[in-house]
Amino acid sequence: MDENYQTFLNRVMRLTLPDTYKSQVQHIQKSPKFQRSPEGVWLPTAFPGYTVITPPGSEDGKNRGLYESLKHYQNRIAQTLGAEMFAPIPADSFHVTVADLIWNGAYLHAAESPGFDERLRDRVASSFRQSQPIGIGEAIRFQVVGLMVMARAIAVCLATVDSSGYERILKFRRSIYQNPDLIEIGIEQQYYFTPHITLGYFGKLPPDLDRAQLSQTFDQLNQDWLDNYPDNEFWIHQAEFRKFNNMAEYLREPDWATFQF
Repeated sequence: MDENYQTFLNRVMRLTLPDTYKSQVQHIQKSPKFQRSPEGVWLPTAFPGYTVITPPGSEDGKNRGLYESLKHYQNRIAQTLGAEMFAPIPADSFHVTVADLIWNGAYLHAAESPGFDERLRDRVASSFRQSQPIGIGEAIRFQVVGLMVMARAIAVCLATVDSSGYERILKFRRSIYQNPDLIEIGIEQQYYFTPHITLGYFGKLPPDLDRAQLSQTFDQLNQDWLDNYPDNEFWIHQAEFRKFNNMAEYLREPDWATFQF
């Protein structure tokens, strides 16, 4: 499931076009990953698994400028859509997913096998070691290309600024998804690489939602990002093996695998 750089770039850029928003708003629905408390506070629901991500926002000092911009932009989205419709995630958990591993039902089923978590950690660490030739001490530069609307979430989409950075990410992902020892325990690639930073999830959608108007709203929000947030660089300098119990916390132990680009 790999694309050449130009195909990747074209696909990512299309995600921020008005016609894409028009199409996507027809499919949006409430996410089960957050629920609103009686006091009106959005709380994450149980959704366990493992992933390979960049250090979360609170731990990623090298991207602090962009994360500050995204925090302001997230507030703008929340004000525009309203508290019931948009469930913002904590800014401390902002990140880019480098490689999805296993989650929710698939993880709960796999975890019934004794020692699954330990095997997964060991085999991911082995994949990281096999990737050492691409860890040349040079972070991979991305740019935020605009707002991305998914079926249950809202994010900003990113793209590598050159083909060499894209190829390095693909080689790293292949070391995971083509590792026979990981395939053996059920880890498989399910998505094309679409780098993004999730800002929040859809909450309650009004029954009389004007989807045509909403697509225009997303187009305006995208333009707002392009016009007002010039600090759009993001650098992937490290990938980490992390566990999550929900979509707000990404945990790791000190001895868990990390990879330096």
